[in-house]
Amino acid sequence: MSTTDMPKVRHAAVSGSFYPEDTAELKSMLADFFQPYSDQEGIETTCALIVPHAGYIFSGEVATAAYAQIAPDSSYEHIFLIGPAHRAHVNGASINYMSDAYQTPLGAVKVDTALAKELVDKNECFIYHPQADTEEHALEVQLPFLQYRLKEVPPIIPIVIGTESIPVIQNMAHALLPYFNSKNLFIISSDFSHYTAYDKACKADQRTGEAISEGDPQAFIEAVITNSDEKMKDLVTSACGQSAILLLLLLIHADKHIHIEHLLYRNSGDSRYGSKDQVVGYHAFAFERDNSPAQDIDADKSTTFSLTDKEKKTLLHIARQTIINRLLKTDTTTYDSSDLTPDLQTRCGAFVTLHERGKLRGCIGHIVGDKPLYKTIEEMAVAAAFNDPRFYALQKDELDLIDIEISVLTPLKRIYSADEFNLGIDGILIEKEGRSGTFLPQVASETGWSKEEFLGHCSRDKAGLGWNGWINANLYTYQAIVFSEDKLS
Repeated sequence: MSTTDMPKVRHAAVSGSFYPEDTAELKSMLADFFQPYSDQEGIETTCALIVPHAGYIFSGEVATAAYAQIAPDSSYEHIFLIGPAHRAHVNGASINYMSDAYQTPLGAVKVDTALAKELVDKNECFIYHPQADTEEHALEVQLPFLQYRLKEVPPIIPIVIGTESIPVIQNMAHALLPYFNSKNLFIISSDFSHYTAYDKACKADQRTGEAISEGDPQAFIEAVITNSDEKMKDLVTSACGQSAILLLLLLIHADKHIHIEHLLYRNSGDSRYGSKDQVVGYHAFAFERDNSPAQDIDADKSTTFSLTDKEKKTLLHIARQTIINRLLKTDTTTYDSSDLTPDLQTRCGAFVTLHERGKLRGCIGHIVGDKPLYKTIEEMAVAAAFNDPRFYALQKDELDLIDIEISVLTPLKRIYSADEFNLGIDGILIEKEGRSGTFLPQVASETGWSKEEFLGHCSRDKAGLGWNGWINANLYTYQAIVFSEDKLS
């Protein structure tokens, strides 16, 4: 075998520090961790875990609570190992397709290099950044648990995320969606609150933990924001792997057959090796897929999604009745449960637009598809009628004058040039340094703007980046299914 044909092995970087480098000592520690679960057979339908990645003396007990949920004889095709980048800046996520295996004191774990490289080649959100992986501990520390628990460890796909951009994470979720099925296991590596006092850490971690238990991406985002807004002393982050967690929550929102179980919470202050002055929090979660025949996700749903006229009329009725309830302070049911088809329960972004005598009267939307479509419509209808800062709140005497228009959005697609933008067909999302703005596709026909004017106005008026700010910003396109009461009456 020539040198070039030799397997390329990613050697253990943190054995001897995060966990024992001696094989016998490591096995003994793991045996102690798993001893309370000796009678637990595990669940063959476990599809994802959230586990910590600190030193085993601090977080090993919590991690084991999650790994004990896996049935030892499970026959997954792949394990998608996903965590944060601690060692290098990554614009997106790095997937290591250059290493054939990851070495630990318990042996080598293979990498499916072909699939890893395919993901990088086909998706702009993925790259390979060697420095992001070489010394990274978040993924490595999970491997001994898998080697100890599983009779046979399948090939891994090692993914290190280095961004908190929601549109980029959405693109990652879209790219990984075909693999989030009963054949694969997703391991999300994340510690939680960092470096605040014990009691405050417990409070912050309870908030983020409850949001994860809801399975709602938006609830998780809001929990992280709330923790930050409360300005807890020395709280550096609510979760160092918050992007990986958000990615998982976006994935499970496309699957209606997932059960979430919170297993255990501890922080470093609970360890005899840690103080209670500056702690790090650890949660363990297991995600189980039920045995419904329709359990796996339709990977092409986002490209074939459509609505019947009846479904469109149901959404328009929901929007109007929600507004009426708010204005008249009534609680009339906005929908008949029998009308909530699977499409209306799909997680989609959407905008609700109000027109009065042909003029804009309010427009608010939510791009992230993190709630059932009918719920998004309820929330956006209220926002468009009463919370659009450009207009005063809708009044009772305007009810008969407004026409409601709904735009249901497709997933975001990253573009790199204005040449890729189709005026009148695509909506645009412009994002840079925490600022963002969007225009729906129909804005082009309503205004008569050229492509340059469309991008310039969105950049300046919506994102606050200046007229030409879009040129060096992140650009995303989407399409919209647009319908209104006027057209469907």
